[in-house]
Amino acid sequence: MYLPMFVQGLTTTFRHLSTSVAGKPVTTSYPDEEPEFGNPLIYRGVHRLNKDEQGRVKCVACFLCATACPAHCIDIIGVESPWPDREKYPESFAIDELRCIYCGMCEEACPVDAIELTSMYNLTGRSREEMVFDKEKLLSVYDETKDKEPMKSKQLGGTV
Repeated sequence: MYLPMFVQGLTTTFRHLSTSVAGKPVTTSYPDEEPEFGNPLIYRGVHRLNKDEQGRVKCVACFLCATACPAHCIDIIGVESPWPDREKYPESFAIDELRCIYCGMCEEACPVDAIELTSMYNLTGRSREEMVFDKEKLLSVYDETKDKEPMKSKQLGGTV
C-alpha cells in the first residue's frame, strides 16, 4: 500500500539529485525568473471581493466566510442595506492576509460567490497594517483581476 508512494518519493529525490549533479539549479531566482507552480489551475492567492452587475459589492454580510475561516482572519461589520434586493451589506470587510492560511474555506462557504481567491501570488508589504486588506483594497483586487476568470480544476468541480 505504501510502496507506490515510497517509489514516487525516491523518484523525486533521484530527479533532483541528477539535475544538481548535472549543474542545473533546482531553485529559482524569484525576481529575475517567474516561478512555476505545481498546478496553476488550483492555486490560491490573494483574496478579492466581487461586484454584482450594478457595481455594488456582492457580499450580503451573512458572516459565513468569517465563521468558516479556521484562522479567524476575516472581520465583517454588517449594516442594513439601502437596496431593496438584500437585507444587509458589509460596511466594513477586512482580511488579515498574514494570518490567512489560504485554505479556501471562505470561498466555499460564501452563498453568493462574493469572495474568491485569485491567482495573484506576489503579495508584499512593509508593515503588518499594509497586509490587512480592507473592503476598498479587496475591491481594487477585483478590478485588477476581473478579466481573468478564476481557474478551477475538473477534479474540484470546475470547468477547466
